[in-house]
Amino acid sequence: MDATLRGVGVSHGLAVGEVRHMGTAVLEPPAKRIGRDEAPREQRRARSAANAVAADLEARGQLAGGDAQEVLGAQAMMARDPELIADVERRITVGSSAERAVYDAFAAYRALLSGAGQYVAGRVADLDDVRNRIVARLLGVPMPGVPDSDAPFVLIARDLAPADTALLDPTQVLAFVTEEGGPTSHSAILARALGVPAVVALPGAGELAEGTVIAVDGSTGEVTVNPSDTEQAMLARTAGERRAALAAVSGPGATSDGHKVPLLANVGSPADVQAAVEAGAEGVGLFRTEFLFLEDGAAAPSVERQAKVYRQVLEAFPQGRVVVRVLDAGADKPLGFLTPADEPNPALGVRGLRALLDHPEVLRDQLSALARAAAGLPVYLEVMAPMVADRADAAAFAEVCRAVGLRAKCGVMVEIPSAALRARSVLQEVEFLSLGTNDLAQYTFAADRQVGAVSRLQDPWQPALLDLVALAAEAARAEDKGCGVCGEAAADPVLACVLTGLGVTSLSMGASAIPYVRAALARHTLAQCERAASAARAADGAEQARSAAHAVLSGE
Repeated sequence: MDATLRGVGVSHGLAVGEVRHMGTAVLEPPAKRIGRDEAPREQRRARSAANAVAADLEARGQLAGGDAQEVLGAQAMMARDPELIADVERRITVGSSAERAVYDAFAAYRALLSGAGQYVAGRVADLDDVRNRIVARLLGVPMPGVPDSDAPFVLIARDLAPADTALLDPTQVLAFVTEEGGPTSHSAILARALGVPAVVALPGAGELAEGTVIAVDGSTGEVTVNPSDTEQAMLARTAGERRAALAAVSGPGATSDGHKVPLLANVGSPADVQAAVEAGAEGVGLFRTEFLFLEDGAAAPSVERQAKVYRQVLEAFPQGRVVVRVLDAGADKPLGFLTPADEPNPALGVRGLRALLDHPEVLRDQLSALARAAAGLPVYLEVMAPMVADRADAAAFAEVCRAVGLRAKCGVMVEIPSAALRARSVLQEVEFLSLGTNDLAQYTFAADRQVGAVSRLQDPWQPALLDLVALAAEAARAEDKGCGVCGEAAADPVLACVLTGLGVTSLSMGASAIPYVRAALARHTLAQCERAASAARAADGAEQARSAAHAVLSGE
């Protein structure tokens, strides 16, 4: 097959290599029945396997660090989920073997979540991976995974579980392509962190024959099958031109006519800091703190432990801005000591700030730890709350910040459409907004951000989403306050120009995207960015918006 296929480009870069497919295996155990006297032994086997898988996932997370540690920590919690384990043990009691009980319990949970259309349903690939790892351990067979190869290759998979993506070797895996997933899936986020070109949601990827040479453009989403020598030479020139353009621009983010747009980094732990510094980040626009709380899962870390870790990040940007998001628990990051275990739809329930206000001691301790971490440092510390719906939420968060004596700017995440629609009201209580475009798209379009089937609605180029960004930015400008973007949309160089044209005052992204965004801004004036933003908002769909903005910025 000689063709050019198109999926969703989620991680910049160009790579050419031979196809290798992710190993697969049928891990459905036989419906073996056991005697009543065998049940205690089988229950012990099941618990032991689940704990071993959880420990392995945690160890992989610690090796990978950053976003991967947070993602794999959440997977480890799935393996230890008390309700799932209780269901497994119940099935064993009535005659199922340990492996069959695990398989059936996870299948029931999977069907429940998928049918309910919950946010957690988007983690089905993660759930399946945990199930497969436990069953494989019980059956005594190896888990399918990344293939061995004597030469670097392009990895093809239906989807990639976080445990596989997190430890990919970029010297061996030139790029990867998946049939499923979306631009904000875990595999996409981790690909960007690794700096590996990646294309997701590519129909028919699994049909590419082993050994076929393909070219993967993680910027455009194009996959060229059996590229000719001429095409490969053209791709090499394109890659060289992109590298040259990146190297030609340095320093703070700004448009070609000098309009400043601070370029900040998203970090998931202190392990991400070095990459951010090397990429020239002007600070941190989103410091996710969940990794600390996921380490144990049974209790919040002490103030002393938190302060020590936070200070490591703050010290890396002595004159920069560091924006810390307080704990965002719930939905796909449940914490037994904080979030309800029996919510029918946790994405729309007690998540983020709602959970913290139900447990004010956890919020107070975290803010106290941040105050202690920042003491004596010249850093510009800012804190923000996740999942803020209205002015009342913003006021409640600001009040706790004041109560603990935190000397930092206080802001909120705009992830719920109501906060964007009423942004000026929200800004009466806080000093800045930060748009989380991943969740904002999810809630705007009722489209789970992990489900490939609705990926067109997760596209940050959707004009309705741009309208909400514009509303929030206009409100911030009217109040003379900041409005940044820290969602994955900021990592798209062309969309970064559009966001700047909408009035966004800072952009935060994975460190690997910063050079691309810096170079794109430096090629265009603020007026061009504004015209591109207007053209994108006037379009009727994401593809049309993207094309319209490209046309304006390229002078067509």
